[in-house]
Amino acid sequence: MDGSLLPRHLKAELNDALQSARVVNIVGPRQSGKTTLVRDLLHVGKFITFDDENVLAALEDDPIGQLNALVNDAGDAPLIIDEAQRSKRLALAIKKIVDERRKLGQFVLTGSSNVFTTAHVADSLAGRVQTLTMLPMSVAEMRRKGPARILDWAGQSGEMAISTLPSPEAWSRDEYIQAMLAGGYPEMRVLEERRRQRRYRDYVDTIVERDVADLLKIRKSDALRRLIDQLAVRTGNELNVQGLAGTIGVQRPTVETYLDVLTKLSLLWRLPAWTSGEAGRDIRQPKLHLVDTGIVAALRNMTPATFLPGANPTALGAILETFVHAELSKCLPYQDNHWRLYHWRDQRGREIDILAESGRTLVGFEMKASATVNSDDFKHLRWFRDEGPGTTWDVVGAVIYLGDRPLSFGSKMFALPLSSFWAFSEA
Repeated sequence: MDGSLLPRHLKAELNDALQSARVVNIVGPRQSGKTTLVRDLLHVGKFITFDDENVLAALEDDPIGQLNALVNDAGDAPLIIDEAQRSKRLALAIKKIVDERRKLGQFVLTGSSNVFTTAHVADSLAGRVQTLTMLPMSVAEMRRKGPARILDWAGQSGEMAISTLPSPEAWSRDEYIQAMLAGGYPEMRVLEERRRQRRYRDYVDTIVERDVADLLKIRKSDALRRLIDQLAVRTGNELNVQGLAGTIGVQRPTVETYLDVLTKLSLLWRLPAWTSGEAGRDIRQPKLHLVDTGIVAALRNMTPATFLPGANPTALGAILETFVHAELSKCLPYQDNHWRLYHWRDQRGREIDILAESGRTLVGFEMKASATVNSDDFKHLRWFRDEGPGTTWDVVGAVIYLGDRPLSFGSKMFALPLSSFWAFSEA
């Protein structure tokens, strides 16, 4: 492997998928590293890209003929098609070919959205396609560490010992802030601050002008751009569609359509509300998180000075919450158990920023944008476990803070440094 290329955790998942599915479909936001993964890190296959207008035009004119020729040329290796979402005729052509050829690992597709979107194609390819999600780089990948297995650690049965966690690196508050501002996009995170923020803003413009057009005929791109700016301001907050519509000056259905498209393009996450089924207690609005804090910082003109003592204390809390949500999302595929992420809030204002569920286990994550932590920071987690809807569940609480030591605050209540997410070695 080229020493300048950082490893991606998804490579092992991709190799496994090629052994179990005829088509592997890698979706994720533009410039998150999909092309580098399939072209420079996979080391097998014939690579074509629909960024080449001539290649795209030829396939649109004769999809079956072109694909058959390319598959034959690839031999036993997969045919890799980059920017697959740009073709309108690709999905049905692939369906016909893989129905006739039953060999595993025939195609690897990458794109900012899923080409298998119609119900007919999706249903007919059930069992033949495995979809993987490629997100911007985690800090663990940047530091050549293994995926964070915090959820598997928290989900173990019986009492848990803080000593069984790997020792995290000692990072300063300024180092944590710099990681959040830089974000996880491979080419942009390494740039000097001014150039990096300009590139992130240009990146958002490209999504609006190009990627959205692949999914939706949009008449008011300026309104969509204003919406993304508002999402950056509201990251880590509950969704208020009517408020967004009023702010950007469009109708509510238009906002809902835009939100759906941004979700399909993996630029936006809508974190659903967890409910215990007790009517009237839980708030059911999803939370919004942009996919990357580098984008948030650029759109909000955030710099290290934004977080100096005496500045707005809520700004760091929101960006920390989005950062942790992203780091958790990136490590979900590598846990032994299947986990889903939620948030929780009741009508009295008690809340848990992120709630991970697997089986009958819940792991609650609260954020503390400080280098110190105390028992009062666990009050909502304890109430949820001891008196609230978590009484019949196995509940573990974790306060993520900007310090350097894992600490225990009673049975299954822990303070974990943010650097715990990049403390795990490769398996």
